[in-house]
Amino acid sequence: MVFRKRYVIAAALVLAAAVIFWRQNPKQTGPVPQETIRPPSSVSEQADTKPEAPPKQAAQPEPAPAAEPEPPKPTPPVRPAVRPTRLPNPPEIVKGVYFTMWSASLGSRIDYLLKLRNTTGLNTVVIDIKDYSGRIAYRADIPEAKRCGAPRPVIRDIDGLVDRLHREGIYVIARLTVFQDPVYAAARPELAVHRKSLLGGEPKPALTRETLWLDHKGLAWIDPAAREAWDYIAAIATEAASHGFDELNFDYVRFPSDGDLKDMYFPHWDGKTPKREVLRAFFADLRKKLSGIPISADLFGLATVNSDDLGIGQIIEDSYAGFDYVCPMVYPSHYAKTFLGFANPAEHPYEVVNYSMQRAVDRLEALNLDGKVKLRPWLQDFSLGAKYDSAMVKAQIQAVRDALGDRYAGYLLWSSSNRYTAEALE
Repeated sequence: MVFRKRYVIAAALVLAAAVIFWRQNPKQTGPVPQETIRPPSSVSEQADTKPEAPPKQAAQPEPAPAAEPEPPKPTPPVRPAVRPTRLPNPPEIVKGVYFTMWSASLGSRIDYLLKLRNTTGLNTVVIDIKDYSGRIAYRADIPEAKRCGAPRPVIRDIDGLVDRLHREGIYVIARLTVFQDPVYAAARPELAVHRKSLLGGEPKPALTRETLWLDHKGLAWIDPAAREAWDYIAAIATEAASHGFDELNFDYVRFPSDGDLKDMYFPHWDGKTPKREVLRAFFADLRKKLSGIPISADLFGLATVNSDDLGIGQIIEDSYAGFDYVCPMVYPSHYAKTFLGFANPAEHPYEVVNYSMQRAVDRLEALNLDGKVKLRPWLQDFSLGAKYDSAMVKAQIQAVRDALGDRYAGYLLWSSSNRYTAEALE
């Protein structure tokens, strides 16, 4: 009897010891008690597959393990210590392409641009910093723009972008659309073009967002005679220049050309002053405010051959006096049928471009400006009216060379897709 009691007590002690041992050393093949499961406290812990080290006892510190090499860290973008400045030696002959702010924000598209730089004659890029939407591509420190909600930081590091392109020897031009500006028009309707039919014929009508005039694309415009808008454009341009852009390019420097033009009401233009005089005054104001900074203007291609202002205020001689570069958009597809007797001018790129640029240089030479302004046209690298391959693009470039001779200063290629014909970039 005594023996059986001692046996039972011994068995109980063995069982108790086994339970204690199991709790301290659970088998990995068995079920894990819930209290031992701890969810990771961060995303970085979830990505780490290394087992957690056991806690060290303070009374018996373990020797430090041998140092292991750390895994390589991603290389951070190279940012300039100070804001970049303009290239010290800009190219004499520009061979450039256009990039939207969205393309300029993508590493893959910049890689594509640099590939063109390394495999072709490309040396210039034109980047939207204020496009047709009125948005500014980066965090511009301009009080008026901030009040209007214009900055949209698509390009997060504008200084780093300009610096990188400069290090590759690329001349960087900032492009600004001027009077086509839906954002500024909505924020400052008193400076914008409005629908006459919605104003009731009052001498001083109430101007609101609801009465804004829109073009065929549904975009609002600023009255080109509104001098506060001139200040706004100059402020954006000045701020862009502080980021090291080599040149400031101004597009949509004109009155509207499409939409219900008879229904336009201009709160600042008196309707009597010739439109060309309004633009000429704006050009002079820009030149004064941006003294010492290279500036350029984009004009309709027909401004090279027409003597009138095309109904939009653009006469090429007026731009010669205010800019360092004048960039007529001589896209053959944009000329009307029967131009130079061609049923389809797009099929004759050399003839259309050569004739247009020859007329442009003749009008420039008549002013005797002693080389103070250069002609540098926009050329077509997109298919419209005809298939544009490398031969068609090269024909335009050769046409510019032949027309300008010693005045040849290069060209800019336009493609809304930002894909370019590498074979044509000599």
